[in-house]
Amino acid sequence: MNPRALLQEAIAEARQGLCEGGLPIGAVLADRTGRIVARGHNLRVQTGDPTAHAETVCIRNASRRRDWPELALVSTLSPCIMCTGTALLYRIPRVIVGENRNFLGAEDLFRQCGIEVIVLDDAECIEMMGKFIRDHADLWNEDIGR
Repeated sequence: MNPRALLQEAIAEARQGLCEGGLPIGAVLADRTGRIVARGHNLRVQTGDPTAHAETVCIRNASRRRDWPELALVSTLSPCIMCTGTALLYRIPRVIVGENRNFLGAEDLFRQCGIEVIVLDDAECIEMMGKFIRDHADLWNEDIGR
């Protein structure tokens, strides 16, 4: 499994969300071989659903499965507490984060639960999210419940 290649797929999802007028946050789920089994991007603005964060949408798109403990969740941004809880519920053992400078989610909770967290500190993710927060502070604050 190549974390950087998987992150590029999550970034493509983030860009799609941005093009749709939403937040530039994307996620993919991959199996042990690195094959993507689901993808998603933040759809909160597009659908009016306050729970439609990228990671939750991605997990929803994975449908019913029994191999959750063999998957990795890759997100362009550190997952919030809601998305962290969803990943914990399905026992996803590895979370790969594009960046956590613009928003530090519940990474400590993942670690407390024995989940491997890998932060790639990706410059493209940092810039894309930082620019969005500067340009659309109202949407960002709404997304994280401020």
